[in-house]
Amino acid sequence: MSHFTRRHFLAQQSLGIGSLALAWLHQQQLQAEPPKPLLEAPTFDTTPKAPAARPQATAMISMFMQGGPSHIDLFDPKPELNKLHLKTYTGDIKYDNAGEASSKLFGCPWRFRKYGQCGMDLSELVSNLGTVADDICLIRSMHTGVNNHGESINALNTGRQLSGRPSLGSWMTYGMGSDCDSLPAFMVLTDPSGLPVLGVENWQNGWLPSVYQGTVVRSQEPRILNLDPPPSLKGANQEKILSYLRRINQSHLSRHPGEHDLAARMQSYELAAGMQVAAKEAMDISQESETTQKLYGIDQEITKEYGTRCLIARRLVERGVRFVQLHTGNQTWDHHGGIMTALPAVCQRTDKPAAALVKDLKERGMLDSTLVHWGGEMGRLPVIQNEKNIGRDHNTYGFSMWLAGGGVKGGRIHGATDELGHKAVADVVNHYDYHATLMYLFGLSESQLSFQRATGMGSLLDGQAGKIVDTILNLPPERTVIPPETAKA
Repeated sequence: MSHFTRRHFLAQQSLGIGSLALAWLHQQQLQAEPPKPLLEAPTFDTTPKAPAARPQATAMISMFMQGGPSHIDLFDPKPELNKLHLKTYTGDIKYDNAGEASSKLFGCPWRFRKYGQCGMDLSELVSNLGTVADDICLIRSMHTGVNNHGESINALNTGRQLSGRPSLGSWMTYGMGSDCDSLPAFMVLTDPSGLPVLGVENWQNGWLPSVYQGTVVRSQEPRILNLDPPPSLKGANQEKILSYLRRINQSHLSRHPGEHDLAARMQSYELAAGMQVAAKEAMDISQESETTQKLYGIDQEITKEYGTRCLIARRLVERGVRFVQLHTGNQTWDHHGGIMTALPAVCQRTDKPAAALVKDLKERGMLDSTLVHWGGEMGRLPVIQNEKNIGRDHNTYGFSMWLAGGGVKGGRIHGATDELGHKAVADVVNHYDYHATLMYLFGLSESQLSFQRATGMGSLLDGQAGKIVDTILNLPPERTVIPPETAKA
């Protein structure tokens, strides 16, 4: 019998790739003093770690809408754009697809109205979101400034435009660990239509130890493969095998200290044993009431799939998982053409479950400590692309996303784009400002989200001057906003 027949069944849930160093950082590292050698090899695990300051958020659910939801059709009404419908735009504009580009302005075909006591203007396409308008903070001035999907995803998800860096979920679990020893700290719920752009890079650990990579939860049963051992290995037999593996792996690790992949693999065995019960229970939504399932739209075919994932996300966080990310499929929101039918279709699928997640967390007393994020890597341009089948091209210079819970003010609108929705012009939130704000909400310092590499220190902010967006925060009396430390090369 091979000792390693189940060796990678959890570790292989997601993959990492090598990192790429920035040239300017390399120059600084060449001039920096060499790091002092460690007296003993560090250990890396997902045991709970105390943040530098008292956190307002202790877990995060990110609904990542890959492709670029059209902010001017969903969240950012532009009366002037509607007045100039089909007129020629004379300003500067950056097209991603110049071959199908047009200078004709295209007004929003859908109605906006005010929702909640706050009077938040939202499109009829996200009317369910309107029912929680007083609980969300709508940011209308997001900016990455890189007009391609991959680079903008990287900016929002890893801190920089280049590939190979740790994902946001990896950073969070590296900095805080997990409150659950029978479920992974970072879990990813994928879409049945396929992986998003960049695939597994969205949840990679980059150059962090592999114990911090995301664990994939499939969109169909079995949601996690290979949880059940063969009948001959159940119970005492399995424990004997795991005990034997533990001894030989520990012996090997003691001879090769600092082998992070081996340490992560050893932890994966222990975690996998616990997951045989815990993961199945967490993903069994039949335990939920009929009322709860209807809230998420699980009783309706159009919302059943996404509603199920949103409900599973709540159940995972409820059981101590630190970071859960729900992805839509490859280019689900990338409406270069056919926006008149494609945008309503994807909104019908996701709007009710997303709003239900906020309602459910609030009803259970979990919203105060759980940060909910909804957004993609870009928005869309105010001009027509593809006049024969109308769509909108990419726009990373001004777009919208929303947050709820976890110390964020509800019923709040932050920032603004210009009168046509092209560029962010007021209270701009760059990707590194977003990350600095997340760090503050979780009580994390820059040093806690830094990692000593062979080529120098790497961090989430990575030397960028991230500004905490304090106007969107519910600041408790004992906390004030202190700018994040400057990253050291």
